[in-house]
Amino acid sequence: MSTLTENHQQVSTSPQGRPPSFSEAKNRRQKVRAAGMNPDYWYPVEYDRALKPGQVIEVKFWKTSIALYRGQNGQLVALKNRCAHRQLKLSLGQVEGDRLVCCYHGWGYNQEGKVVDIPHDLFDKPMPVCKIGIYPVKVRYGLIWIFPGDSTLADKRQIPDIPDLEGKDRWACVPLDFTWKAHHSMIIDNVSDFTHAYLHRQYRPFTDAKLTKCEEQGDRVFVSYDTKVGTGKVSGLFVDRKRVNTNSMKLCYEYPYQWSNTDSKIKHWCFILPIDERTTRTFFLFYFDALKIPFTQVRIPQWLMTLVLKIANPLLIKPLLSQDGIAVEAEQQGYETHFNAPIIELNPAVHLFQLLTIRKWEEHLAKTCSK
Repeated sequence: MSTLTENHQQVSTSPQGRPPSFSEAKNRRQKVRAAGMNPDYWYPVEYDRALKPGQVIEVKFWKTSIALYRGQNGQLVALKNRCAHRQLKLSLGQVEGDRLVCCYHGWGYNQEGKVVDIPHDLFDKPMPVCKIGIYPVKVRYGLIWIFPGDSTLADKRQIPDIPDLEGKDRWACVPLDFTWKAHHSMIIDNVSDFTHAYLHRQYRPFTDAKLTKCEEQGDRVFVSYDTKVGTGKVSGLFVDRKRVNTNSMKLCYEYPYQWSNTDSKIKHWCFILPIDERTTRTFFLFYFDALKIPFTQVRIPQWLMTLVLKIANPLLIKPLLSQDGIAVEAEQQGYETHFNAPIIELNPAVHLFQLLTIRKWEEHLAKTCSK
């Protein structure tokens, strides 16, 4: 029986005419489009530079609200975003010293999530013992990362090591981010599936892609393409083809992250922050070791690369990625209308991406149910 016929027979009839939940889903596409991401990993939530001492913001991981603040001493703290008293969001409050203070009654929380100050009358009652949950926080690659899952695993599951972005000889990198109204699995499908070259025909980041490898190894899906990389009219002028083989690219969905590598000279990482079922913030880190001054063979030195990337990002890279954003948001809208349509997916890599996402979400649900 063909995949098309098989999946057509497995369509669900969700109530209210809405896409099915994970438990209601009857086929792979419905499951992956309803799956969350396993919280037992580090996820970027904001730029380090964006949060100054004395500031607090709200960030979200899969519908969970988190109050992230930086004390006057510079330390970052992430708390469950609710006051133990009347359940207001603590992100509505303010930072006083190293404490986060609720805007309603002024209850103050320290960096361990404990209530340490109540400025009003206690009515002859002892100071209540209140504590809300906290999340491990780190800063790396200019991003603030939070571990939203089992905190005992935070030291075992590390933020990905990117040696090229660390040390005195690190490559220049100017991250970009987008918040798209689309499920996180659609973005993972997009960034590693090169069958959508037509979408980028104006910028030509890759063309004539032919899949040469598609293999799952544990919690990773490795993909390789023979493809022509960086052939845009403007961007292609910066690619040093004498030093770099731009005829192939390796990619990997290293759950829950994604990366690519072109001849160890042109690289990127994609970090996903799933906000809810149809909203995802995506951080892109592009870094290069092989750009040249156009119409010459002179390499752009690394000390100048940061400036080059600050100029190139809004002119070349951001418009290119914005095309992906338009596409995945349209796909989200299409799925919500046609979630019962047959699956017609040709790229085997996409099948493996989706199966991995489903499996990791099922592992999280099984762990949650066993508690």
